[in-house]
Amino acid sequence: MEPSTIREGYLVKKGTVLNSWKAVWVVLADDGIEFYKKKTDSSPKGMIPLKGATLTSPCQDFNKRMFVFKLSMTKKQDHFFQATHLEERELWVKDIKRAITCLQGGKRFARKSTRKSIRLPETVNLSELYTLMKDQDSGVKEMKLEKDKKLFNHCFTGSTVVDWLVSQGKVRNRAEGLMLATGLLNEGFLQPAGDVSKEAAESGAESVALDQPDALYYFADSGFFCEGYSSDEDVIVKEEFRGAIVKQGCLLKQGHRRKNWKVRKFILRDDPAYIHYYDPAKGEDDPLGSIHLRGSVVTAVDYVPDGKRLLIVVVNQRLFITTISINDMM
Repeated sequence: MEPSTIREGYLVKKGTVLNSWKAVWVVLADDGIEFYKKKTDSSPKGMIPLKGATLTSPCQDFNKRMFVFKLSMTKKQDHFFQATHLEERELWVKDIKRAITCLQGGKRFARKSTRKSIRLPETVNLSELYTLMKDQDSGVKEMKLEKDKKLFNHCFTGSTVVDWLVSQGKVRNRAEGLMLATGLLNEGFLQPAGDVSKEAAESGAESVALDQPDALYYFADSGFFCEGYSSDEDVIVKEEFRGAIVKQGCLLKQGHRRKNWKVRKFILRDDPAYIHYYDPAKGEDDPLGSIHLRGSVVTAVDYVPDGKRLLIVVVNQRLFITTISINDMM
């Protein structure tokens, strides 16, 4: 019986020979992971058997790379994958862990019921807690805060996090709240912003989170950015990044000059409405380009010759073309 496909999509993978990071199409089956140079390739570049494998997430072997997880093989070979955002990593990790568990128990992979089970009081689900913290109505409020002649957008203080945990009954006191905030920080759900919180996070202390009004943090997949007091031109440029992130992920994009297709990470922001695209292997410090959606025309069509579904965006008579799946359109 052929192994069934559980999940597939673009991830960034670290090479085992050259140690370079490249975007690949990854297919998770119930017995292994195959990765392809292109989604349309008929044969994979490699295959990673899951039997006997160990999964580590979050993987903190790379300081400048977020959302990385590691698969360790019985032959002491490690494979590193990087997702584009936190929710994407959590979905991959959840399915890979279940596939490994099923192999160990001689069972076939079957998705769990979405019905919530009763948990022990001392058991904390950080993923669920993170979702509650991000709720726009009842969660931790993101703000614009000024410190050391810099403006930190979409962030909050360490004291605010502990206040919220106590007020929501997630912890009994501030000491427990600080421990839980440290867990969120260690797992990559929260990120430090500013010198005070960054120094604490890198200190190696038992509690790396700070219950202080001058310690700043932000959600890992928020629209956070920092700006200093600079020229009017810089402020106008950074206006593009003020909007909250609505959706993000990898798509194929056609180049303007050579018309070749390359995997790019796209981030859609609102108010102001922009799409920024990046090289997924190099992070988000500098986008390769941006699309201002005001006055644009967006069309989804089937491109029959290559069997692609295309998303076409026209802005000021300039054409942007990417490939999408049905799920990407939602």
